[in-house]
Amino acid sequence: MFKTKLSESRASGELYTSKLVHRQIGAIAALILISLLSSLSGTPDHHSISNGWEGFLWGLADPVISLNCLVGIVAIGLLSSVFVRGAAIAGCFIFATVLGIVIHLLQLNLLGAEIAIAISTIVFGTMLMMPNQLNFLVLTVVGVSAGLFQGYADAESIIGAEMIPLVAYILGIALTLFAVAMSAREIGVAMGMGEINRISPWKMSIAGFALCAIGIVFLSN
Repeated sequence: MFKTKLSESRASGELYTSKLVHRQIGAIAALILISLLSSLSGTPDHHSISNGWEGFLWGLADPVISLNCLVGIVAIGLLSSVFVRGAAIAGCFIFATVLGIVIHLLQLNLLGAEIAIAISTIVFGTMLMMPNQLNFLVLTVVGVSAGLFQGYADAESIIGAEMIPLVAYILGIALTLFAVAMSAREIGVAMGMGEINRISPWKMSIAGFALCAIGIVFLSN
């Protein structure tokens, strides 16, 4: 009797987890579609931010509007699922992005930000296609580098804004990065990214190939 209830409880938990993962996949797919449409429509680089609310909204939107940046966030989340403490990798990426914004606002130069973001996207895609286990330190370093350049590029749109809108903008960006990266991490965990024999290695390979293609397109532009 007890075993039957335990089995039913486990089955119910697995069903709930599966539904949650599918919702996360759907949400990320919707964000990628929004990002693609925004890229095709030519969203202006500079935002007119006059108050904290506008700064917060643009902070939420900016990581999604840029397709190159969005796929990098998703890749970080997927790759971090390989490690038990992989959430620290996503955390370092988010912190580095905020630091990149601050560096730009301090008028310090990071040359070739757009090129660096495209290259990091290609690197992330290559890592997803690799059959071997990843190195925690290498992934952290690449993630921090990508975050710095992404934050530096994002800050281009808010030059001249006042302090309160700037803080609200940074808060919005941090929330979006956290939500997308953690959702992608949960998807990676559900797909067995951290296991020796991954459940869906071909799906990760396709995702990695798509990331490489996007990175190459942005690099060529």
